[in-house]
Amino acid sequence: MNKRLVLLSLSLFSLIFGVSCSSDNTEPEIIVDDGVIFPPPIKEGTFNYKTFKDVKVGFGDGLSQSSEGTFTFPQDIEHVKTIKMYVQNPCENKECDEWDRFANVYVKNKSTNEWYEIGRFITPYWVGSEKLERGWEFDVTDFKSLLTGEVELKIYTETWLAKGRVYSVDFDFTYGETAYKYSAVTPLFQYNQSSIDGVPYGTNQTTDLARSIKLPENTKLAYFRTTISGWGHATPNDAGGRGCAEWCFRTHHIQLDGTNAFEHYMGPIGCASNPINNQNPGNWKPDRAGWCPGMVVPPYINNVSGDLKNKVLNFNYELEPWTANNPENKAFYAISTFIVVHSNTPIQPAVIQ
Repeated sequence: MNKRLVLLSLSLFSLIFGVSCSSDNTEPEIIVDDGVIFPPPIKEGTFNYKTFKDVKVGFGDGLSQSSEGTFTFPQDIEHVKTIKMYVQNPCENKECDEWDRFANVYVKNKSTNEWYEIGRFITPYWVGSEKLERGWEFDVTDFKSLLTGEVELKIYTETWLAKGRVYSVDFDFTYGETAYKYSAVTPLFQYNQSSIDGVPYGTNQTTDLARSIKLPENTKLAYFRTTISGWGHATPNDAGGRGCAEWCFRTHHIQLDGTNAFEHYMGPIGCASNPINNQNPGNWKPDRAGWCPGMVVPPYINNVSGDLKNKVLNFNYELEPWTANNPENKAFYAISTFIVVHSNTPIQPAVIQ
């Protein structure tokens, strides 16, 4: 009886004062006198999980542009409120690839063996992320149904130099009250394996981006998550000599049932105010179309309205029309779009056709 009282008292202490981090990420157990194991109380606070540590990606000298690894994440994700990912990229004495490179992080869906892009960023000129205390920050809560148990991750950089880039990646899982306990995520398309793996823009834009989406019966919340960045200096130029698609500002749309439902303006996001402001002699201050050297490429989040149960969405992604006058100068949009669904009962991913 005394043992039970002591253990329950310790449990109440933990509930009252919380735990901000766990060094070994183990789950506590409450054992009573008769040997029965009760589940622990709902965790509160933030728990940190380390993944890649000083991994180098590069081109040449036996290096690869990507690195993969398997890591152990928590199992009890129903009460996870947010998941933040931090990517550190030290570059002391300018020993890294000095160019602004397309880069991203993926998680593998173990059911389909497909890699899902969970964060995209552009490396800075000449330097790393040292000016950011924890590196680049990404909200990856939308992928929590995959960030549980034994998880495979991949980090990629489109570098063409053996100097490459060195990365460390860690995650903060924050527990607390959530509007919905369960979620699932499905890709509509992912043209994001490199800057030129995207959708050709202009005269060559013939990629079919139309999809039919069937939402699960118990869907309470659904939204699109789109990450898009433009590449190439194709002509005709915009005013000021801004070539497409890296520099020209365009407005694209998500269409539902043939009608423009959401707008994505590929315009300035404040390159000159980048906290990584020591990218000299790089051309980091001028605004690109929706991204900046040394910054995260921000995703667009668009909520679907109306009754969502078993709803069918006739989706299309429409690029603003533009005609290239020189097919030899290529322009591309690297784009990934996911549909995320939430519920308070276990939910299956949306079905894409």
